[in-house]
Amino acid sequence: MKRLQHALTIAFTLGGTAAAVAAEDIRIGQTLPYSGPASGFGLIGKTQEVYFEKVNAEGGINGRKVKFITLDDAYSPPKTVEQTRKLVEQEEVLFLFGSLGTATNNAVHRYLNSKKVPQLFVLSGATKWADPKNFPWTMPGMATYESEGVIYAKYVLQAKPDAKIAILSQNDDFGRDYVTGFKRALGPKAASMIVAEASYETSAPTIASQLATLKASGANVMFGVVLGKFTSQMIKGVAELNWKPDLFLVPTSASSISFLEPAGLENAIGLVSSSAQKDTIDPQWADDAGVKEFFAFMKERMPDADLKNSNYAAGYHYATLLMKVLKACKDDFSRENILKQATSLRDVELPLLLPGIKVSTGPDDYLPFQQLRLRRFNGKNWVGFGDLIDDRQD
Repeated sequence: MKRLQHALTIAFTLGGTAAAVAAEDIRIGQTLPYSGPASGFGLIGKTQEVYFEKVNAEGGINGRKVKFITLDDAYSPPKTVEQTRKLVEQEEVLFLFGSLGTATNNAVHRYLNSKKVPQLFVLSGATKWADPKNFPWTMPGMATYESEGVIYAKYVLQAKPDAKIAILSQNDDFGRDYVTGFKRALGPKAASMIVAEASYETSAPTIASQLATLKASGANVMFGVVLGKFTSQMIKGVAELNWKPDLFLVPTSASSISFLEPAGLENAIGLVSSSAQKDTIDPQWADDAGVKEFFAFMKERMPDADLKNSNYAAGYHYATLLMKVLKACKDDFSRENILKQATSLRDVELPLLLPGIKVSTGPDDYLPFQQLRLRRFNGKNWVGFGDLIDDRQD
């Protein structure tokens, strides 16, 4: 009889534990550079922390509260490994979300897949994140750098078919992916249209010599695949050389006004970039419902934020994307179901996506964004122009 009572006690205790687990928080992990050379991107995570606080204040997701744990990796791969292991093994997060950087995410790519921990919406456009066959637990959060390179080349072919193109690129996967896509779209014309190429190391203090060499080539189109401080250096350097290429392209990741200001905004006039998102400070979106929703959130939750900094909008944008996945999970927050819902999004609209762009994913197609719209800087903000350009179209 005592054994039976003991067995019943154990069964009751285990049942109670299962019930407690079922009602646990949704534990989400993230690494971002809150210190170091890329610390400006830390605003993405700060915005998301505040976003999930609001979600919890409004009752959570399907009755559960979100526990969002975002840690500083200083944009250093060894630190990313340390912090990611802490999130998985000590904090017991269900998945990683929106961690930033190619080298940093690469450092934990195999680890997370071996543990079958979803690595969702990686903030890097490296092509390798969309590889469901070999790394099924990893999903990209951006259009690939290669796709964006294709889109710039299509624009050059249309706007200036007799272009003489100079390319400056960062000497890593980030730079190589853009140039690969750009050359792929130019096709056989790449050999004659590209008149000069140069690259730089991220450890370099300056890119002045590369810019002088590129100008000397006689190029009238400049494609600068640059990041961070090198964006400012390139724009200022081109102006100081009195070089005025007809088209001057920079990647989406270099287009934040915070990177343009040190170069002098007047020097960035005419610069062409691209985006899948509405530019929240562009007057054309002043009456847009999604942008109004974002501003209302910021006014309520982060009233002192400088809204010219696009990292706030980026943080909000990706939080709204993740919310679609979490709500679709209903009562099943297993890692398998989280991945299943993230890879079966159908024509999802988000408040800050440009009209006509919707998120669709599938078990064999992990790319959430494959369309972009070009935009040009007018000295104050970015103004979109032309139709959506799709890497999937011929």
